[in-house]
Amino acid sequence: MSAAQRSDGLPRAEVPAAFDGAAHSYDRLVGANPGYHGQLRLSAARLRLPGAGAGLRLLDAGCGTGASTAAVLAVAPLAEIVAFDASRQMLAQAEAKGFPTSVRFVHSTVEDLDPAELGGPFDACLAAYLIRNLADPDAGLAKLRGLLKPGARLAIHEYSVADSRLARAVWNAVCWGIVIPAGRLGSGDAALYRHLRSSVNHFDGARSFQQRLVRAGFTEVSVAPMGGWQRGVAHTFLGTAPSAGEPT
Repeated sequence: MSAAQRSDGLPRAEVPAAFDGAAHSYDRLVGANPGYHGQLRLSAARLRLPGAGAGLRLLDAGCGTGASTAAVLAVAPLAEIVAFDASRQMLAQAEAKGFPTSVRFVHSTVEDLDPAELGGPFDACLAAYLIRNLADPDAGLAKLRGLLKPGARLAIHEYSVADSRLARAVWNAVCWGIVIPAGRLGSGDAALYRHLRSSVNHFDGARSFQQRLVRAGFTEVSVAPMGGWQRGVAHTFLGTAPSAGEPT
């Protein structure tokens, strides 16, 4: 079985369409996780953006229905924010939420991003639950790095359980006991949520993903944990785009 299609996983090319089908019920499902939105805000805050974002241009990569966009806006209300996603229906949910005019949404995959359309380069980027759903994570990270100004910060908000048997057990118990049944109830099809369970199980461990960020050219790479039941499951991975003249 290929890396792009594992047990219970969808072929990567089918993932945006699966999110399209679940878009109308997605917010209700993630809203059942009491820490979901707060943890996104924590990852955004870990970018350490000065002055409420005044004068900054920020990128929200893989914005979905706009939960991560709201997190960036909460910590940088004075910034200009560009948010993109590969799912047109998830974007429609985000656009319907009445974000201010300082927020702009773009429909695109990571692979097809047009820097001219986005209007970069950017001062910082938040990418939530994105990298493990890419067919080529290394190419995706390189693409994001190319959109950042030298010295700009990147925060990857992501599940990673490969380094901990306990975290893996917690993740799978929550998926089989709550996420997959609730996803089936909300959308009529649990294929996306089975895929999300599988994608986390097959994703890098925290140490390996930090090494991947280093290979992608990021510096000052680190990882910070989340609390609650997601300790050891959800993480903020941080890195800095290399400064001009710095070797990559």
